[in-house]
Amino acid sequence: MSTQSNRPFDYLQILRFGSVGVLNTAFGYTVILIALWLGNGDVLSNSIGFSSGLVLSFFLNSQWTFRTRDVRPGVVARYAGTFLIAYAVNLGIVLAARATGLMNGPIIHLLGICAYTILFYLGSVYFVFAENTPISTRTRHAINGQSESR
Repeated sequence: MSTQSNRPFDYLQILRFGSVGVLNTAFGYTVILIALWLGNGDVLSNSIGFSSGLVLSFFLNSQWTFRTRDVRPGVVARYAGTFLIAYAVNLGIVLAARATGLMNGPIIHLLGICAYTILFYLGSVYFVFAENTPISTRTRHAINGQSESR
């Protein structure tokens, strides 16, 4: 009997990804606050916080969310690239909304964060950790002419 999900989305994986995101946000924000307290400027503090959070996020997502056993340099590069794309979309939404006068304030940041989270999750599932998802496992078995239950 197969233990792989037939659902297009693995809801437990989504929950783990969200949990990592909450922990990562708390950790990154704490690092930003400490960096500010130590006298660093906003940009440097933000960079230190995001960098620290990205390292924690990669470790937790690779080991717990997507259960990657063998982390190769390509996975790290794909993770960083996916982060940059998702972050650029987030920033683009915020800047475009502010520039057009459409929206200003905290709500637009929430919309940007939602877009970032969805893109980062989908990028992680289908690009970064693709070999560790139920969908890719079924596809790989189908290509190789193997049954899922072994």
